[in-house]
Amino acid sequence: MLSNVYGLAKRILENRADNFVFEQIGEENSADCFEISERNGKILIKGNNGISMASGLNWYLKNSCNAQFTVIDKQINLPDELPLPRTTERIQTKHKYRYFFNVCTFSYTMAWWNWEDWERHIDWMAMNGINLPLAITGQEAVWYEVYKELGFSDKQIGEFLVGPAYLPWGWMGNVDGLGGPLPKSWMENHKLLQQKILNRERAFGMTPILQGFTGHVPESLKELYPDATLHKTGNWSAGFGGTNFLDPADDLFKRIGKLFIEKQTEMYGTDHYYSADCFNEVNPDTDDTEFLANMSKSVYQSIAAADSQAVWVMQAWFLYYSINDFWKEPQSKALIGAVPDDKMIILDLYGELHPTWKKKSSFYGKPWIWNVLHNFGGRTSMSGKISDMASGLDEALKSPEKGNLCGIGMAMEYFGNNPVVEEFVMSMVWNKDVPDVKEWLSSYVSNRYGRENEFAEKAWEGMLTTVYNTHKQTGTFLCERPGFYNPEMSYRTSPIPDYDQKALGEALDNLFKCSDEFGNLETYKFDVVNLTRQYISPLAYNWIVELENAYKQKNLKTFLKVKEQFISLIQDFDVLLSTRKEYLLGIWLEDAKGWGETDEEKALYEWNARNLITLWGEECTENQYDDLNNYAYKQWAGMFSDYHLVRWNKFFDEVEKAMKNNESWDRTKFLESSCKWEKSWSHKKNLFPSIPAGDPVEVSKTISLKYAPFFK
Repeated sequence: MLSNVYGLAKRILENRADNFVFEQIGEENSADCFEISERNGKILIKGNNGISMASGLNWYLKNSCNAQFTVIDKQINLPDELPLPRTTERIQTKHKYRYFFNVCTFSYTMAWWNWEDWERHIDWMAMNGINLPLAITGQEAVWYEVYKELGFSDKQIGEFLVGPAYLPWGWMGNVDGLGGPLPKSWMENHKLLQQKILNRERAFGMTPILQGFTGHVPESLKELYPDATLHKTGNWSAGFGGTNFLDPADDLFKRIGKLFIEKQTEMYGTDHYYSADCFNEVNPDTDDTEFLANMSKSVYQSIAAADSQAVWVMQAWFLYYSINDFWKEPQSKALIGAVPDDKMIILDLYGELHPTWKKKSSFYGKPWIWNVLHNFGGRTSMSGKISDMASGLDEALKSPEKGNLCGIGMAMEYFGNNPVVEEFVMSMVWNKDVPDVKEWLSSYVSNRYGRENEFAEKAWEGMLTTVYNTHKQTGTFLCERPGFYNPEMSYRTSPIPDYDQKALGEALDNLFKCSDEFGNLETYKFDVVNLTRQYISPLAYNWIVELENAYKQKNLKTFLKVKEQFISLIQDFDVLLSTRKEYLLGIWLEDAKGWGETDEEKALYEWNARNLITLWGEECTENQYDDLNNYAYKQWAGMFSDYHLVRWNKFFDEVEKAMKNNESWDRTKFLESSCKWEKSWSHKKNLFPSIPAGDPVEVSKTISLKYAPFFK
């Protein structure tokens, strides 16, 4: 354990790691804690496990050195002489469990991660006190062995297992086969990756949550086991047909579940915690409470048959997302109540906005963890109402109705756009009380840039009253499927901000005033580009309204003028985002292809990578949201020039032609052709830059100056 903590310090601090000494406290059964003191001119950090010691290091770096190590970047410019603690500082967490990840994160964020990516993130988790991470990489290799032993052919398994970008929805029983067949090389390589992940997490003292059997099975099961009783779920989002799950009373249910745990344990060991989500955004074919209770019992018993110490960890998302209000009190209580209280933990995923614990009697006595969800689909947006995150946890902790609340966590689908959100939520792991948001933000800004700065503080205060005072993931209408704005429609990009755009512009101006002092910091460069991107995003909505008015008034001159502004904005987004690695399509695609061992595999992975962030599936309809199109849209360099611009140019050409011929523009025909083009884009092989180009600060200033007059 100690060698692992020293390794983390070396990775984070390089040669400055020699200034730290770590020791383990013999308090393994107490609440996690760390102590910071001085010994022989060095900083001594003691902790009861590797997580605590790593968190102690992070605490010291933030509070004594104005340093920061976030999920995506770092600012660690340490003073020549590190401040030595004058007294021993002891910090103890009141949260037994600190959870991290959403099942969907393994697609939207981590679909193509290699060991280098994972190593850095595990370091971050340890430094923030995470002790209960979801760890479901590599389970495809387990499923392959299970189904081979049950007599399935490679073809049958290939038709069931989904492609790399869609694995979470295969695990949760939403889809079969999409983006596959999954190559054996992927399974073997991710088996090895999972072993590395688990070894490192366990070395820190984490308790990884592995996978359990949910009842979801291939349709071809009936070919091999004709007497098996299968049920069909309802259709999933946007037209995906239902999938098959075994009847809980079928003897095969327990056999498969037990076999899966046995095979998984052989490959990965176990810490006795298992994730299983039976009805994620789909309804079973009956609301009979006895059936639902038996389903829950069968899931647990199939796991416990192989591991008597098993604890089932379940996402409560299905209770919030209850389709047609299926999960009423009797149904919810039947499913959850059928498992012993000490054998299940519930994850309340959307605690900052839709706390399910209030509606479901604090999950009927089960231990539960309060989470922040924050991001859907990896959509690019500065967002997250931080005050609600603070008040939501504070209310839960103080409520006499909180039941068996036992932890805090984050269950975002994507992280990378808003490091301030992850830093705030994770700060609540070790703080005695939920912090005052404004006071905390002041410390965050100092840590982010290494020292206090009047204009930096003003900039972030402006962000706190605008983008970080809303749950709405405001993006840009440029990323929508082209067409005039329809106020009756709910758009993926939420293109109309619900904050003061002028205040956001003032925040950006204040951030620019720090450029002489902070212009060489990567954290500052990222923030400048991110805020500039957010600032100019609403222009597309403003202009699509102007374009529609010009179209209706048959004013071709105005239409052409605004059209050129619109196209220029698309092009400038590409230029702006090209300056930062976080916003390069090329990196996403190259990382995907990097897992391929043959040209065929590389092509499959590239299709998965392209399709996930555009059409999301193989079906495309003329109606705007009869499919999952754009659910995971990205504001990335490459997407604007090669995807959004092409579609908008087609739109402009058609509307301009209709105006010149005094005809009405045919949206239905346009959408039909757009669907065909979107499907073809997923199969393209053109390359995109994976190295940033241009000065982030200078480009941001130029683009901000160009578009600021349009907001006056």
